[in-house]
Amino acid sequence: MAFTARKKIVKEEGATLAPFEEVVAQALFDLEATNNELKTDLRDLYINGAQEVDVAGGRTAIVIQVPFRLLKAFHKIQQRLVRELEKKFSGKDVVLVANRRINPVPSSGFARARPRSRTLTAVHANLLEDLVYPTEIVGKRQRYRLDGSRLLKVYLDPKDRNTTEYKLDTFAGVYKKMTGKEVTFEFPVAESA
Repeated sequence: MAFTARKKIVKEEGATLAPFEEVVAQALFDLEATNNELKTDLRDLYINGAQEVDVAGGRTAIVIQVPFRLLKAFHKIQQRLVRELEKKFSGKDVVLVANRRINPVPSSGFARARPRSRTLTAVHANLLEDLVYPTEIVGKRQRYRLDGSRLLKVYLDPKDRNTTEYKLDTFAGVYKKMTGKEVTFEFPVAESA
């Protein structure tokens, strides 16, 4: 891997790069070098990591973790970037998620209280938002089964049905892999009056 592609991925101190992360970093660098419409936007952006996740139906998804500070900048170009990366990695769905930190429950004392955004529940809810971006979540339902297991039903904005319907299994598989929670994505049925 060229030294110039190395600047597209920044890991924590001492963490080694996986071979797949090098491939994704090289793909981002190539996009910056060749794609004129993404060139200026990608110049200052980098990622924290990437991994392949097997999802239902024998498909594979690529989960790219971006720094939380750069998430808004990635959102500006996310649709174009995902489209180009899916062309490079043919047959694989690409998903961008922010790299968020979960702080443990403080053992004692008010002074060490943790921010609400660092709780497990908040991080998992934000991960759900990141997965389906730019589609909006219009509703959530928690279903408790008789055996005690839980299923989260997430309803997405129906106006984005054509652009995201083929990725619903990918979203569910990635969320299950990252959080261990089962989720199904649906579009609400319009009620006829």
